[in-house]
Amino acid sequence: MSTRTLISPAQLARPRGKALYWVVFGLVVALFTVVFLGPMYWMVSSGFKDTQEVVQTPPTLVPESFQPDNYSQAWNVMDLASLLGNTLFYAFGALAFQLVFDVAAAYSLSKLRPVFGKAILGLMLATLMIPATVLVVPQYLTVLDVPIFERNLLNTPWAIWLPSVTNAFNIFLLKRFFDSIPRELLDAASMDGASPMRTLRSIVLPISRPILGVVSIFAIVGVWKDFLWPMLTLPDPSKQTLNVGIYSLSNGVPVNVLIAALTMASLPTLVIFLIFQRNIMSGLTAGGLKG
Repeated sequence: MSTRTLISPAQLARPRGKALYWVVFGLVVALFTVVFLGPMYWMVSSGFKDTQEVVQTPPTLVPESFQPDNYSQAWNVMDLASLLGNTLFYAFGALAFQLVFDVAAAYSLSKLRPVFGKAILGLMLATLMIPATVLVVPQYLTVLDVPIFERNLLNTPWAIWLPSVTNAFNIFLLKRFFDSIPRELLDAASMDGASPMRTLRSIVLPISRPILGVVSIFAIVGVWKDFLWPMLTLPDPSKQTLNVGIYSLSNGVPVNVLIAALTMASLPTLVIFLIFQRNIMSGLTAGGLKG
């Protein structure tokens, strides 16, 4: 059965239809390129301009006064090395906690099937319908005075790590992948005497690398791009993340230097996406195993 398209194969085979197709295709690609890469190009190029050229109207497409020293000045003045180290520490700490606890939760819901497992999963997914801003106040009061332990977690990495552990979306992605693993594979391991923990470590995790890569990228990017929560829980300037630190030090800094700092702050996540974009797509679409 043939697939229906906007242009029939007969029309596409004609010279006029083929020319029209490629013209429309080129225009659509060019439009999307400008929409997505235009702001990025403006940010990078503005980091090379002087202050007057950045704010002038209409803006210049190519920097007339090329000043690459703006980036080195932004690195030194805004202490980006320290802020970058803090952000990496928080991001990879959150990643470690999510991989341990989210994988355990997803594996339990998928393969161990506890009592009321479906109800627990439903409640987890229901939390995705709650706006993140609604949870800011109760989460802040919790880290301000942790129940039972009676500890203040402000200005500590735990204020960033603990709220990021129970990520319902990541648990759902992991559970969906674990559901696709054949039950016979786990039964064979159980007959050989493997415990559920050994089965998870030796069988499930090695074949779950695509989805683990997706969860890892989401965990790192989630901490990297967050602004409101680190600003509330990390008031100490020496412990702030990259976004909060740049915002705190932005007063009195020239606009071109500030844009250069923002460019360098967004570069790591962009590089991660460009390198692992195939892994992201393969992990999100992984839903079954072929044997």
